[in-house]
Amino acid sequence: MLLAIDAGNTNIVLALIGDKGEVRARCRLATDPKRTADELALNFSQFLELQKLKIESISQVIISCVVPQLMFALTSFAKNYCKVEPMVVHLKKLKLGVQALVDSPHEVGADRLVNTIAAFDLLKGPAVIVDFGTATTFDIVNAEGNYCGGVIAPGVNLSLDALQKAAARLPEVEITKPESVIGTNTVRCMQSGVFYGYLGLVEGILGRIKAELGHPVKVLATGGLSSLYGKATNQIDRVEPDLTLHGLYLIAQRNL
Repeated sequence: MLLAIDAGNTNIVLALIGDKGEVRARCRLATDPKRTADELALNFSQFLELQKLKIESISQVIISCVVPQLMFALTSFAKNYCKVEPMVVHLKKLKLGVQALVDSPHEVGADRLVNTIAAFDLLKGPAVIVDFGTATTFDIVNAEGNYCGGVIAPGVNLSLDALQKAAARLPEVEITKPESVIGTNTVRCMQSGVFYGYLGLVEGILGRIKAELGHPVKVLATGGLSSLYGKATNQIDRVEPDLTLHGLYLIAQRNL
């Protein structure tokens, strides 16, 4: 069984993936750069016990990580506890089957390359990937399946946190679609600003990307809030919460 590890700025996802690419189980941990391999093993072993699974069933480990401080702990966890030499997503170290056609290919985050591979496999053509993560990113995939650049904006939660910290009297609110744009109390006003403000950002950037590309393109959304925003606009064609895990599975298959 494959253990796919997607270490982002907010969460670390450890997912067990079967031979046909199906996600059998997943464990989500808060990203902490100080987390050790022993802590990862303890948390993951408890999770496996709940799922009635054994760590011995893991035959491959693949890691996508955008937090450099975590790499040693993640690779040590794979080697010492899974007894597997992990594959680490990197342009020069694995057969990815994708090129980064940008000014500095080495600066492209591992997660963006993984998502590019997954989106092209699912859509079989040019695409724009909207990833609602710590940052809201827009990644361009060309007709050959290569990464061609994108856009990075502050994430929804990041912007809301900044607003609440900067304005002492504003409360903490849930990110949800309000019943109307015009709010009649502070909470509804904030929810409207966050939800419709970001919806406007997403639709505006997608419109400009499509105009600049000048050809038809499918839009695929992923990340924690993708389902919420995917239902609110006709600019998004498909929502795939497990896009990164699918990409990690494909890369692992290419590097058997």
